[in-house]
Amino acid sequence: MKKNNKIAFGCLGGIVIFLLFAYVGAWLIAPGSYARAETYEFNIPEDSLLTIIYEVKNENPELDLPRTVNIPNGQDFDLEDGRRDEKDYWYSVYFYYPDKNEILHTWTRPKTKNSTTFAFVGINSGLTLGNWRTVNESFWWWKNQPDKKEFEERILKKIKEKTKAHN
Repeated sequence: MKKNNKIAFGCLGGIVIFLLFAYVGAWLIAPGSYARAETYEFNIPEDSLLTIIYEVKNENPELDLPRTVNIPNGQDFDLEDGRRDEKDYWYSVYFYYPDKNEILHTWTRPKTKNSTTFAFVGINSGLTLGNWRTVNESFWWWKNQPDKKEFEERILKKIKEKTKAHN
């Protein structure tokens, strides 16, 4: 009986270890352009959500990114909200934390005709581009929580309040 228990525990342990490695492996090679973005779903069309986002930025001008930033070679660069071209899936929106001197990259994308995905993608330290860190950069979720919590308090909460008033 003891031998059967050891075999059963060994098999169960092997399955758990296999699943853990499979999960970590999938996380490490996550496909897609923004595989580790933190996403939020809104039950409104994308154009309505974008209108709300710009209302929040207008009411909180400190969150609005100075249009001109630097690129690593020292030249000025205009980091503008919008799609790169008409075929782009993502509408990028940039925010700024002046007290921390950080640029936040977010995007919207229509999920259906009446729902939109809003994503928090990354944070750039300073006004020189190239110092980006992905929001869910660490596999250990608790290391990512402070950035997400701050974003949810400083920006997302305001957007959610306006979407409730919009409905």
